[in-house]
Amino acid sequence: MSLAVRVIPCLDVSDGRVVKGVKFENLRDQGDPVELAQRYDEQGADELTFLDVSATVEGRDTMHDVVRATAEKVFIPLTVGGGVRSVDDVSRLQASGADKVGVNSAAIARPELISEIADRFGAQVLVVSLDVKRDANQPSGFVVTTHGGRRTTDIDAVAWAREAAERGAGELLVNSIDADGTKNGFDIELISLMRDGCTVPVIASGGAGAAEDFPPAIDAGADAVLAASVFHSGQLTIGDVKSALRTAGVPVR
Repeated sequence: MSLAVRVIPCLDVSDGRVVKGVKFENLRDQGDPVELAQRYDEQGADELTFLDVSATVEGRDTMHDVVRATAEKVFIPLTVGGGVRSVDDVSRLQASGADKVGVNSAAIARPELISEIADRFGAQVLVVSLDVKRDANQPSGFVVTTHGGRRTTDIDAVAWAREAAERGAGELLVNSIDADGTKNGFDIELISLMRDGCTVPVIASGGAGAAEDFPPAIDAGADAVLAASVFHSGQLTIGDVKSALRTAGVPVR
């Protein structure tokens, strides 16, 4: 492995506040997104992911004012997702300060959206996010969901990841609903399947509870690791995670 692994804090935002739950349920207030973004920038985060977790469910656009306020305070790449349904949405988010955009439910509803965004802005701008849970009825054992995990599709997760990459996704953000917020470690099986099934970078998300949880995710094939609650609570800093990765022989910035 030659490329440095990225450590990415995630801000799940609802009603202008950062929230976090367990397995996408029972969301609790974690603080102000701008203040948290500044903290992570100062700690040495490589990127920042901002997900408006209620935009799709509520059928509205992303909160551009909060995105703009966040972008003005950080000097690292900012990925914004939630409520992105068109190339025009991408243009508006870029105008608000987003470096990359994440799409999820809208791409599952209309896969052509992936190629439309990639053709217009380049694959490097597009992150396809997958909210995944275990399902023994699927060939891979995992199924994708939409609307913040509220609706289960009949689409195999690995097959969808492969299609998303082929349509032009620059990278995949793979969220394990089963592991989310449990702090029991990343879903190593899911990461490995995604790595074997796709050629684009994979960001592993869901389950981080300790610094030692991060190296196994990289060993399984992740190109970047994303976490939320362990950072918001102060249980871990970005430096703690990078130190653990460095000790495990993983190159970090």
